[in-house]
Amino acid sequence: MILTALFVAGLTQAAPVTADQLSWMSGYWLSCDGGREVSETWSDPRGGLMAGHAVTLQNGRASFELSRIAPTTAGAPGVAYFAGVEGAPAVVFPAVEAGGTRVVFENPAHDFPQRVIYERDGDVLKARIEGQMGDRQQVMAWEYRKADLNARCPG
Repeated sequence: MILTALFVAGLTQAAPVTADQLSWMSGYWLSCDGGREVSETWSDPRGGLMAGHAVTLQNGRASFELSRIAPTTAGAPGVAYFAGVEGAPAVVFPAVEAGGTRVVFENPAHDFPQRVIYERDGDVLKARIEGQMGDRQQVMAWEYRKADLNARCPG
């Protein structure tokens, strides 16, 4: 009986992820590592939407990404991460897992990355992208600290 209950529980689908569950991401986040300044800003959830943007400054050059967490456009339940780098059309990564202060977005059909992961630990927000690039598994990670709006790295 217990094994049957565990088996059935394993088959039940998790509830769709909502923007309200991801309110822990909201705020202004700053990383000052490796001669690079990266800021990422997320709004609080409003009407099922979180708006975000990131700005990277390195060697006198600025680059940006516009993003949002919003209901999926395919009519599937839950939200997705929509990210457009340097004005390119947004790539869609549906949320596949969320709990506590961690969320995983995934798009196996995208070239790189296939997964976008955010996790918060106190005043630290960790962002990670990962996936297959050719025949190799690639990972890029950022660690941000909560900061006052528009704060800059020292120096």
